[in-house]
Amino acid sequence: MTGRLVAVNLGTVTEAEWAGDASGRSGIDKRPAEGRVRVTATGLTGDFIGEPAEHGGPDQALYAYAEEDAAWWAAELRRQPRPGVFGENLSTRAVDVTGAVVGELWAVGSALLQVTKPRTPCRTFAGFWGVPDLIKRFTVRGAPGAYLRVLREGEIGAGDPVEVVDRPAHGVTVGEVFRAITLEPELLPRLLDAPELPDPLRDKARRRLAR
Repeated sequence: MTGRLVAVNLGTVTEAEWAGDASGRSGIDKRPAEGRVRVTATGLTGDFIGEPAEHGGPDQALYAYAEEDAAWWAAELRRQPRPGVFGENLSTRAVDVTGAVVGELWAVGSALLQVTKPRTPCRTFAGFWGVPDLIKRFTVRGAPGAYLRVLREGEIGAGDPVEVVDRPAHGVTVGEVFRAITLEPELLPRLLDAPELPDPLRDKARRRLAR
């Protein structure tokens, strides 16, 4: 089955006590956009990012989350999550996001995207969902979604195929990186095998291994 975008989601401004930045504003509440959306090196045109120091930037221009993982949470929490409720820009179907290899290239619409790293949950995520222990549960579940770089700008929209056009031979996956930095530190050496992993995360792995 060909992977596809279920929705392309843009962040709205949410003001709340749990919002992570100093202004108390967050862009975690993302809503499906109509029509096609411009993709630039820094993200989607019209997407609000409340904490630029933690979200956004070239290595985190887009965030993808799988519809199949959302369905697991629907059963777990007995609620029906809509596209964008995980804070994702790209809601996917039939794309192995957790199993995506770091550095993997996705052709979507007229854009070319590169998988960079997993998302790590924060208190803003738990506050938005109203589930106090969500960070712990999300970590144990181990299906974090993936951040992406934009290697070629373009336009994307719901229904576009997601074609994996290249996959690095090192085989280090998004899920493996997430487990290494959370619950399975014995996997940390594997992170150094993935040159496409953002430098701050590689440096973090080196520091932890040097202890």
